[in-house]
Amino acid sequence: MSKVTTVIEELVTPILDELNLELVDIEFLKEGRNWFLRVYIDTPSGGIDIEQCALVSERLSVVLDEKDPIEQNYYLEVSSPGAERPIRKESDFEKAVGKFIYVKTYEPIKDLKEFQGYLKAYNEDGLELEVRIKTRKLNVFIEKDKVAKARYAIDFSS
Repeated sequence: MSKVTTVIEELVTPILDELNLELVDIEFLKEGRNWFLRVYIDTPSGGIDIEQCALVSERLSVVLDEKDPIEQNYYLEVSSPGAERPIRKESDFEKAVGKFIYVKTYEPIKDLKEFQGYLKAYNEDGLELEVRIKTRKLNVFIEKDKVAKARYAIDFSS
């Protein structure tokens, strides 16, 4: 996590706690000539509305103006993570057990680096995915340190 995202997490967390919302992700990136600070939020039960995003944006803007932690000009965006929200933290993986997810690995496992399937189990060692390869269902174990990226996915096969 970059220094900016760490600072923003510290600033936004009390706001989200007060509103009973959760932080999903923070991005600070340059697109073209512009910088964007994106804060993705959700409710513990899942599902966020535009009013909640606007409220967090207003409150965070006040804090950002006060503290001024970012040197360059940027656009602040507060939004829902969407249906394909990232899975990063331990708690994210625990909530995703039983759900259809996408995982990209740093190195090949069974000659593949990308997997989609149902998360069957998650523990301190890694995760077990039930994937479909053509007509066969296979269980694939992926060590935690081999996971480059994980997110929810949409199962179009059912």
